[in-house]
Amino acid sequence: MVVVGDQRGITIPDLSRYRTGIPRLRGLRLIHTHLQGEPLSEEDLTDLALLRLDMMVALFAEGKGDQESVQSAHLLPDNPEKKVWEVSPLSSLRQLDIDFLKWVQSLEDEFQKGQKALSTRGPREKAILLSVSREKKEVLENSMEELRELTESSGVRVAEAIIQRPQNISQSTLIGEGKLKELLVKCMQSGVDLIIFDQNLTPGQMASISDRTELRVIDRTQLILDIFAQRAHTRDGKTQVELAQLKYLLPRLARKTLALSRLTGGIGGRGPGETKLEIDRRRARERIHLLERELEKLSRRREQRRALRKRAGIPVLSIIGYTNAGKSTLFNLLTKSQFNVEDKLFATLDTATRRLRLTDSLLTKKSQDEAVITDTVGFIKDLPRDLMGAFRPTFDELRESDLLIHLVDVSSPRRHDHMEAVEKILLELGLKEIPRFLVFNKEDKLDQEEVRALCRRYGAVSISALRPEGLDIFFQALEKKLWDIRSLAKKSDGDRTLGN
Repeated sequence: MVVVGDQRGITIPDLSRYRTGIPRLRGLRLIHTHLQGEPLSEEDLTDLALLRLDMMVALFAEGKGDQESVQSAHLLPDNPEKKVWEVSPLSSLRQLDIDFLKWVQSLEDEFQKGQKALSTRGPREKAILLSVSREKKEVLENSMEELRELTESSGVRVAEAIIQRPQNISQSTLIGEGKLKELLVKCMQSGVDLIIFDQNLTPGQMASISDRTELRVIDRTQLILDIFAQRAHTRDGKTQVELAQLKYLLPRLARKTLALSRLTGGIGGRGPGETKLEIDRRRARERIHLLERELEKLSRRREQRRALRKRAGIPVLSIIGYTNAGKSTLFNLLTKSQFNVEDKLFATLDTATRRLRLTDSLLTKKSQDEAVITDTVGFIKDLPRDLMGAFRPTFDELRESDLLIHLVDVSSPRRHDHMEAVEKILLELGLKEIPRFLVFNKEDKLDQEEVRALCRRYGAVSISALRPEGLDIFFQALEKKLWDIRSLAKKSDGDRTLGN
């Protein structure tokens, strides 16, 4: 291929028919002339990285024959100095007399060695995590650690985590052109073709970054949706996850296609002028409408069950809390169930409801009280709006609760942030008025004096959901909470009667 330009530059054509995918170079080298004797420019090196060229070569026009000067640059595999490329010094054209195909094959082999070294821990997909924000460093580090846990929970291995705090954030790509090319070379050196952003990207940003790097790009919301899709097992859960995914993807169906559809519809059909993009969007909207109707039906059934419980006067308890706080472990312990428990974020997605005999737990003969207890999906900071909308039926279950058992992983250094995130979500969902019972879990992982001080500070009780013998204080406090709620309800009913 020969492309002719002028003194202002050249236009590089579409290279999509050449090699794509991160593991290899493009299979193209760019040789061009520098008319003023200037060295390789920043633009040259940017093209070298973003286009993954085999080599970038500049010929200098003032020389004649063998005296012509030349300068070249090529990308580098992983190295201790973390250099992205090697730029040769100015030399004569004769020195560039090499077996190029053999040379470039050895360079690709070096890239492959670094990738194989990273693959020794198994064939799992690898990703580079990236956070671009002007928030405080500590906030970004905590958020990145959570993103790492989410990524591992989804079955993807983290090759590297990068935090950028630029002076100016690019509206199109978040990070500047220079950082983008460094990121691309890091991905080549590591054999990674997936970038996960800690921030939520607009459809335009996602398309722009993907176009410039030819990498797969997802954001925090998409990662959470992927985890939810893996963990949904019940009809409710699968329906809610699919709805959330479609609502997320609909505004991102923005890639136009020249392919025209077949004739669609009957009288008044849109005909051959409707593009594939428009068909995809219409089908997505139709599917969303169908799923919303399905969820309404499921919601009505749950409403009937809740009404029966209310008539029977059975108190409803719901275990809520940040993801991986130990909610399912506590639920299994209280109800003698065997639901799946893993040390992962969002290990439990489907809600479960069981009856709980309080007297069996309290080992007393006072009364034969029963309660219904529900294990719910975990909360997380900045819970995506699409998820909140799709999981409305689950949150409706919380709305009918008499008491919310707010479980907190007391051993987490981010426990205060987790508690604030849960309180913020409860406020957004309109659940702030429901009585709450604060319980610190995993007390066995901290010094007992520190745990007692935290309980006094927050008015909580502490437990270890792995140790049933230590639950007496929990049940006593739970019984008192329920007694207070009943007393308050009776007083309200009495006041209403007097008023009438």
